[in-house]
Amino acid sequence: MRIAHLVLTYTNPKQTERMIRRMMHDDFDFYIHVDQKFEIAPHLILGQLPNVYFIQNRVDVRWAGYNTVKATFECIKEIVATGIEYDFINLLSGQDYPLRSADVMADFFRQHKGYEFLKYKDIKNDWTEGQLRMQKYFLINHKLKGKYKIERLLNFLLPRRKIPYNLHPYGESMFWMLSLQAAMYVVDKVENDKKLSRFFSLSWGTDEFVFQTILMNSPYKDKVINENYRYIDWSQGGANPKLLDEDNFDDIKQSNMLFARKMDPVKSSKLMDLIDVNLLTLCGIMTWPI
Repeated sequence: MRIAHLVLTYTNPKQTERMIRRMMHDDFDFYIHVDQKFEIAPHLILGQLPNVYFIQNRVDVRWAGYNTVKATFECIKEIVATGIEYDFINLLSGQDYPLRSADVMADFFRQHKGYEFLKYKDIKNDWTEGQLRMQKYFLINHKLKGKYKIERLLNFLLPRRKIPYNLHPYGESMFWMLSLQAAMYVVDKVENDKKLSRFFSLSWGTDEFVFQTILMNSPYKDKVINENYRYIDWSQGGANPKLLDEDNFDDIKQSNMLFARKMDPVKSSKLMDLIDVNLLTLCGIMTWPI
């Protein structure tokens, strides 16, 4: 059993280092993608840790833009190019934190080999806002003068967009745990199809539905479990989750999750200390319903 933990980051490298140190295991490798907009030099300290590698083809990640998907695709391709037969790729951000020891986490992956883990909703029937992300034109990924005026004009003059091939749309969270084969299936399917790549590139927040939509319309559908085992607090509303602090600890402790986000090195410091002492010290085999 071998796992590739893929970390998309641009934030505090010391926080990423803390996360990795808590997850170090003989079966785990860590691949770090540093947003191209940011200097990689502060993050190079991570390379001193065992089994940590840097993604070479870095992408300028744009929030809610298609470049987030492009960055993820480039990372998957570099992981595949190593020739290592990983059983899972686990997508993380630099603001995530483990809630279980590395041994417990490794046992989770051993128990669930053959499954694909990602959260999804039926966009067509259960997520109205998600539909608008696909039906309208968005130029958020493009550097164009007056692009928002162009957006409004396109959406005024042109009919609502339709997803190619009448695919049924699914989506929710961008974070997932997928087999190497399933992850690469999505990459190949989108990159080798101009209709799909063009459609997704003009959508908003594509990272939250491209993997779900492709996999739920694929032979992998029956292997997909509707869970990514992330504790995320959306109670404040808006486009971003709450920054977690020690007040979240009891709920986190009672959850059955493997990771929590978002963490901040200052605001979440006490929470991460509580997790270290009370959760990451727990050993033994756990069971997760699927």
